[in-house]
Amino acid sequence: MVRVFVHGLRVLPRGLARAIGAAIGSIAFRGLGRLRRVGLRNLELAFPEKTAADREAILRSEYRNLGLLLAEFCKMPGYTPEGASLFIRYEGLDNYRKARERGKGILVLTGHLGAWELSSFYHSLMGMPMGMVIRRLDNPLVDAFVNRIRCLHGNRVIHKDDFARGLIASMRAGETVGILMDTNMTPPQGVFVPYFGVMACTASGMARIAAKTGAAVLPGFLLWEESEQKYVLHFGEELTVVHTEDAEQDALANTATFTASIEAYVRRYPEQWLWMHRRWKTRPPGEEGIY
Repeated sequence: MVRVFVHGLRVLPRGLARAIGAAIGSIAFRGLGRLRRVGLRNLELAFPEKTAADREAILRSEYRNLGLLLAEFCKMPGYTPEGASLFIRYEGLDNYRKARERGKGILVLTGHLGAWELSSFYHSLMGMPMGMVIRRLDNPLVDAFVNRIRCLHGNRVIHKDDFARGLIASMRAGETVGILMDTNMTPPQGVFVPYFGVMACTASGMARIAAKTGAAVLPGFLLWEESEQKYVLHFGEELTVVHTEDAEQDALANTATFTASIEAYVRRYPEQWLWMHRRWKTRPPGEEGIY
């Protein structure tokens, strides 16, 4: 079923595939009531100053963005460097190249913002493959099918159950690995840091690996620019990683820095972040649940 759907969108012209994807997103917004309520609750936490109508408009746009991402994923196997460059461009690629020259590896700090699946794919399509830390999908056949598309141009998958060992080996080899660091975690893997002014349990693994290996940490997001009608793959400036005698405090401080960087991008492009994820589900001891 998944293969048939992907193939069906793949053979369509890109504009038509994106229109169908956007329509699917709109239907999902109306039909998935529980997720819609989670999204609106998250937006209430993040943007208390906005009106209810404004928050609903942001969420509608996010569902549309997810539909577009679905269409792009289906079309990805047919993309060429020349063709994709017509609707994707880089910004800050020198930041990436400078970090590569250090030879200690790059941890790309990213999240469920913009076209995250297309981001690493485009980078590999342009001759710069990377590793991706992902969670295995529940259906092993779908997992294998999706990963085959992700890795068509040299990307490789690092599963979360092999997170630390895989990342350390990649950094020692001077490679690049992208990590989606904007999902809810639980202790001890997660530590509490502010996200939109609300404490959020956040994975500290990237901070620990960066401190251990000296790898560069760069924000990286592929975002839709409406004014250009293009995606822009942004590589931000390398983030400062604190490294003192107190490893636990360093992990907390660096995780807070990385999370603040993600927040800054989400604030600029709120209609492109995955608001329906229960980001603040895990609460500090003694706090009531948010959802």
